[in-house]
Amino acid sequence: MRHRARRRFSQNFLIDRACIDRIVCSVAPCRRDRIVEIGPGLGALTGPLLAAVGCMDAIEVDRDVARELEVRFAGQCLSIHCVDFLEFDLASVGSELRLVGNLPYHISTPILFAVNQSRDCVRDCHFMLQREVVDRMVAEPASAAYGRLSVMLQCRWAIQKLFDVPPEAFRPQPKVWSSVVRMWPEQTVAMSDASLFYRIVEAAFSKRRKTLRNALRGLVTEQDLNACNLDPGRRGETLSVADFAELANQLDRRVTASSE
Repeated sequence: MRHRARRRFSQNFLIDRACIDRIVCSVAPCRRDRIVEIGPGLGALTGPLLAAVGCMDAIEVDRDVARELEVRFAGQCLSIHCVDFLEFDLASVGSELRLVGNLPYHISTPILFAVNQSRDCVRDCHFMLQREVVDRMVAEPASAAYGRLSVMLQCRWAIQKLFDVPPEAFRPQPKVWSSVVRMWPEQTVAMSDASLFYRIVEAAFSKRRKTLRNALRGLVTEQDLNACNLDPGRRGETLSVADFAELANQLDRRVTASSE
């Protein structure tokens, strides 16, 4: 296929055979697996994955690409859903899904959050993203890359950076390096109210330079912070995922007690 990459879809097609083989090897697909590929593009990963599992699904927003895939894989058990992934109901495909994809850079974070919302039907994910995004996903507290994305994913997923991919592995070549990451659902912290947890994380990182005292004003009291042994003068970027969970649980306990 010689499809012209479309900038509005942030298309960079994977062409490096060694990289393709390495990704497929990392996925280690089995015949019984239910694989869903997000953004299959020209089918570089689709072909070897489909050969390994026999049947799979692919979600592709570009109608022209979807038609080319239909021609290429005619007669094979590939279900192509021509739709924006952000509008797609993953649960409609099934459960224990294995997600694979070279995600478009311009909407990779919204896709990750959408996958997070559908984690109950997901077994694992193998994604290629911009290297800086993967570094944020696996970042440790107090590091430059640590932020809202780190906390929101690490509280629900185990995440492992696998390897980096150079621009030369794509057509056209992006201006940045990419990385492949593996993630699987894993409740890493206990939280009594997820919505409170998300609100606190959002507020804590809304302005990175603000202290907890100021960033969480009107939401969390200094008494709440002290009850969790957190210095109100600290910044949100220094708190671990467990710290955020404990703070959310403390707020939930206080709110519950005051309503009784």
